[in-house]
Amino acid sequence: MPTHILPTTVVGSYPQPEWLVNRAMLSKVVPRTRLHDMWRLPAEHLEEAQDDATIVAIRDMERAGIDIVTDGEIRRESYSNRFATALDGIDGDNPAMIVARTGNTQTPVPRVIGPVKRKGPVELHDMQFLRKNTDRAAKITLPGPFTMSQQAKNEFYKDEEELAMALAEAVNAEALDLQKAGADVIQLDEPWVRNNPDLAKRYAVKAINRALKGITVPTVVHLCFGYAAVVPGSNKPAGYSFLAELDDTVADQISIEAAQPKLDLGVLKDLSSKKIMLGVLDLADPAIESVDTVADRIRNGLKYVSPDRLIPAPDCGMKYMPRATAFGKLKAMSDAAAKVRGEIS
Repeated sequence: MPTHILPTTVVGSYPQPEWLVNRAMLSKVVPRTRLHDMWRLPAEHLEEAQDDATIVAIRDMERAGIDIVTDGEIRRESYSNRFATALDGIDGDNPAMIVARTGNTQTPVPRVIGPVKRKGPVELHDMQFLRKNTDRAAKITLPGPFTMSQQAKNEFYKDEEELAMALAEAVNAEALDLQKAGADVIQLDEPWVRNNPDLAKRYAVKAINRALKGITVPTVVHLCFGYAAVVPGSNKPAGYSFLAELDDTVADQISIEAAQPKLDLGVLKDLSSKKIMLGVLDLADPAIESVDTVADRIRNGLKYVSPDRLIPAPDCGMKYMPRATAFGKLKAMSDAAAKVRGEIS
């Protein structure tokens, strides 16, 4: 793990190459069920191709100067569907339809038809491959139990809380294996806690804590307002409806989107026990921000969070961006963090 202040990281995903996925198809949806047609290569060549693209993603992050890298989530069709549909009790082949997170469209989701259990490792190979291919601190991400419970149609459990707790057990079993495989940081993606804050207040913290039980490496809970390419800025609220409650989780860090929505960072006072992964890259802006622009966003964060508690990051995953843009933004962020680090060290 980096020992300097203001270590940089990514939320998780990095752009998948056009030769690997049909990006035009991907741009229309964040899939909850499997989207096998997205992949351009036949099954017999797909794993090798995904390995190659993963190495490209890792090297880009390293060249950009990122301190805590991921595998770019290259093998995933979305941040959540690959893990969710690999569980027992989940029927992803005969989906149900629910209202999408944006509230104005219907989206197909897996159905919960029996006891949810982890059949076996899902992301273990991903973590092992990442660990073999970088000497930097390595982070792996998992979909959070609350979010997965909201991205499925419950046809088995008595209520959504019971479903979320079953999912939390499955996530925990996976996280323990990922920790053994060399993960330096484990992150849960929980963007839906702000989408349904009333339910989240009932059991999201309980489910998150169950999912992180026994994890001794640093842990993160990430929440955002949605991919900039899918959820326009005009549809994004100005603040989080579920944030202060996350101070009660066992997670070490909370990751928030702040650059695009121009979030009032005064909200960070409610997370006094946590390190903050602060979104300082606006992923809705097709331009690569200047080093000075990103440095100003970091300095703004430092008005509310001490340097030892601030981790600069993009607002969200970068999978929907052009690769050259994603790389340029990461390089600007790394250079900006180094600039501010020099000012305060």
